[in-house]
Amino acid sequence: MKVSEIMTKSVASLNSDDTVERAAQVMDEHNIGSMPVCSGENVIGIITDRDITLRNVARGENPRVQTVREIMTSNPVIVDQDMDIHDAARIMSERQIRRLPVVKNNRLIGFIALGDIATYPRLKDDAEKTLCSVSEPCTPVM
Repeated sequence: MKVSEIMTKSVASLNSDDTVERAAQVMDEHNIGSMPVCSGENVIGIITDRDITLRNVARGENPRVQTVREIMTSNPVIVDQDMDIHDAARIMSERQIRRLPVVKNNRLIGFIALGDIATYPRLKDDAEKTLCSVSEPCTPVM
């Protein structure tokens, strides 16, 4: 089974010059916690609700002024639409990532999430293994 067969095809994205406030508004509007950041149709980063919390709010930055570029994760892991879903699940597991942008000819065409994998009975084992790896706890620095 290919990634393109189960990915979400309708994807909200941001421009790197958008404000953090705009990112939060779009996430709220679409009820999502992670978005690709694009330059045209090319994915150049990922921003999450956690990035907003830790890199903006916790540091006392102004979300109306700070740009997405300043807090996003650059050079995100992306997958091709023709990748086998088992390989995508393995990448999620190894990199501890729950969501991956999907591209065709380096252009954003979708998003694949651990939840997408979990909804297919044939992929249940992949989803369970990936969730265990992604959810691996870390020891906080105090």
